[in-house]
Order: sequence, then structure tokens, then C-alpha cells
Amino acid sequence: MTRRTEWPGSAAESGAGPGTESAAGHTTGSESESDLFHEPATGAGHGRGAGTGFGEGAGRRSRSRSRSSGSPSSSRAEKGEPRDPVEQARNICLRLLTGTARTRQQLADALRKREIPDEVAEQVLSRFEDVGLIDDAAFADAWVESRHHGRGLARRALVRELRTKGVDAAVIDEAVGQLDSEQEEETARELVARKLRSTRGLERDKRIRRLAGMLARKGYGEGMALRVVRRALEEEGEDTEGLDDPF
Repeated sequence: MTRRTEWPGSAAESGAGPGTESAAGHTTGSESESDLFHEPATGAGHGRGAGTGFGEGAGRRSRSRSRSSGSPSSSRAEKGEPRDPVEQARNICLRLLTGTARTRQQLADALRKREIPDEVAEQVLSRFEDVGLIDDAAFADAWVESRHHGRGLARRALVRELRTKGVDAAVIDEAVGQLDSEQEEETARELVARKLRSTRGLERDKRIRRLAGMLARKGYGEGMALRVVRRALEEEGEDTEGLDDPF
């Protein structure tokens, strides 16, 4: 019985590899999409008939030579990694997008770190945007919703975080526009109410610094922080005279 030799490139021919099925689900069947979202045909001439006429001993010797070559290209081929930079970029992006959203800039930075040519990165990232795998506006909306309601961050802090992720300024403005001043102040009051108990027994000025400092770290302005802290202390019967002074 003839045993077929494992040839480098067989993984690409069978469609194996990180994210292949996921990416295929976003194609529309056009020629350009097929070129971008499917593995290139590699290993031509190493199909089923390539092993015909070789016995088990020849197959073992062939595999042994392949394993012992030790060259980086052979190693990459055995692991099924594509040689085409477009396919490399696509696979990198798909791995990074698995389980979490990323901005275009975050993916561009990752491709640059992996030494993907800029023109290739631009091509792949633009295609991912076209099929909806990258959506900075949706990312920013979800970020604002999660970080404001989950961590109590104010608009100023949210803007700062989204900038570090490379989101466009116009997209950031639209996303943080979901929060109005009343909602932001209500969240600040909730934060102070949760922290208030742990400050009881401290001197008034020390309580003020801790409560107002907590709000400042979350991006609340000084005026709003003082107003919210003063109201919370007054409800406890604390004397707030002079609290309008900067902290």
C-alpha cells in the first residue's frame, strides 16, 4: 500500500488555517473577494498523483528529509503559514479579531509590527472595513456604553481612551455625544454614594479630597465633582461651608 507523502502547502490547499471559515462567511463571491479571503493555491504538482510509484520506505525518507532540513521556510511551510503577505495580513487580523473588536489603527499597528508592507496592510484593512469586520464607529459606541456604565468614566476620560486606540476625532465626538451632562452627573453621584461610606470617620477635608479625587481620575471636571461631593456630604449633615474653593 502506497502512503501519500505530506507536502508543504497541503494545509493551504485544504483551506486549513486560522480564521479561514470565518472570513469565507463574509465574501460575496466576486473575483477580488475570492483573491483576498481564500488561501492561494500552493504546492502545485504535489497532488494525489505525486506519491504514485513510491513505497513506504521512500515516503519515510522523504518526510525525514523534510523534517531535518531545518530551514525557516521549510518550518513555516510545515506549519501551514502562508507565504503570500496578503494572506499573512489577513490571518493576523482574523486572529486579533477573534473574541474582541479592534480599531483599524490597532490592527494596522499589529501588521506593522509583523513587518507587513504598508500597501498590503492598507488593502487588507480596507477590505475588512468593506465587509464589516472593522467598524470604528461601532467600536466607539460600544466602548462608551461599556466604560461609562461599567466603570463610571466621564466623557473626558472616554475621549482620551478612544484617542489612544486611534479612533478618528469625529467618530469619538459622535460616540461620546450619547452622554449628556445630566446622565454624566447622575453617574458621578452614584460613584460618590458608593465611596462615601468608606470615608466616614475621616476629617471633612480629607473626605473631600478622596471623593473629588476619585471623580477627577474618572474624567469628571472640577466644578461637577465639587457640586456632587458637596451635595452628598450635605445629605449626611456635614458642614460644607467653603467647599466651593478649589480642591
